[in-house]
Amino acid sequence: MPTISSFDWEKGIWTANQTASDSRKAATKVCIAGDWAPIRLFKDIMETHPESVYGDLMPILRSADLSIVNLESPLSDRGEPVFKSGAVFKGEQSHIKALTSVPFNVVTLANNHVFDYGIDAFEDTMDVLKRNHIQWTGAGISIKEAATPLVIIVNDTKIAIVNFSEGEDLTSAGKGPGVMGWDLPRVEDTIKTLRPEVDFIIVIPHCGIEYIPFPPPYVARAFKQMVNAGADIVIGHHPHVPQGIQFYKNTPIVYSLGNFVFYQPTDLYYRKLGYLVNLGLNKGSLVSLELVPYEIHDPGLSCLKGARLQTFWGKFKEISMPLHDDKKLDAAWNGFLNYYGVNGFFTEISMIMEKIKTDPQKGAAMFRNRLTTMQHYHLWKDFMSRLLEGELESSPEWAHRLVNEWLTCKIDDNSMIG
Repeated sequence: MPTISSFDWEKGIWTANQTASDSRKAATKVCIAGDWAPIRLFKDIMETHPESVYGDLMPILRSADLSIVNLESPLSDRGEPVFKSGAVFKGEQSHIKALTSVPFNVVTLANNHVFDYGIDAFEDTMDVLKRNHIQWTGAGISIKEAATPLVIIVNDTKIAIVNFSEGEDLTSAGKGPGVMGWDLPRVEDTIKTLRPEVDFIIVIPHCGIEYIPFPPPYVARAFKQMVNAGADIVIGHHPHVPQGIQFYKNTPIVYSLGNFVFYQPTDLYYRKLGYLVNLGLNKGSLVSLELVPYEIHDPGLSCLKGARLQTFWGKFKEISMPLHDDKKLDAAWNGFLNYYGVNGFFTEISMIMEKIKTDPQKGAAMFRNRLTTMQHYHLWKDFMSRLLEGELESSPEWAHRLVNEWLTCKIDDNSMIG
């Protein structure tokens, strides 16, 4: 079984000790990628030259028997943007070719952007996916549909994909359409129900604080709950930067894949990094796990190589080690709360209040999201608690250093990235 001691931190791989009989079996290959959206600089590339955006990752993606990606925008030729806390994204229906050119078999939809242009655009998205034989999970026209896992048979392996998110901007499905939101008991019950019926369960949450190197403790607790319920692997995204890996009860937990085909106009280095997760399965068991790091450039993606790859593995191990100790994870979180500080809180509040003056609906959406979404609730609650208790300055040097690096390191800073 996968353990922290059996993971190769210099190559990002784990391989089971197989008997001669096991090694002759053809493993089912599953590839999981992070956030994908035909936006900004990638918008035209993904329409006119869709294969090129994947660069030298394309052979890796195409070698999988099952490929999964997070579709972080609707694909529609109509609709108006909704009022919400953050940015709004939309691709066109023609961008479906950037999914079929791989091809991706499955998209996850439980995220904070798939309803950015309303219900009609979401229905267009489901329609174009259906017409192009791409399956989805994590959102729907009802809570029943949004909460229904996708069960798919690949070779001789019955795989279940369970997808949920924080349901930002009150987009969780209820009486009407929405995403599968932060209903952990319901997700746990789904996993427990699936456990005797399938061979392998992949849980894919979309949650957490953006841009930081460590998951907040509430995310780590939730991911462990999924393992306790019976998940075979948990793979997260949403932070838009790479986060580490943990082996909990011999089960891999990957906290954030970082950006995938998701362009951000920035020179901050860690927002230009991500990694794929490649799994090798024999019926009912994980026989290999491989992480494939890449960089995001203006024309598209490319695999990390040479000194930059080795630097990545060193940093990846550094952000992964605290995940295996609850006290160290709390210290890592405190490092971010200290970085955020009184100035960060004041700046955030001031920004929202100014927006309420100049654009009341946008400002109201921003404030409402701070009050109703788990990531903001835990950030403000934990920040205030540590401020009250005088513990804000108690985090260790390594936590300060890594938080500062993830939030400020620029692409041309060779002293940081090798």
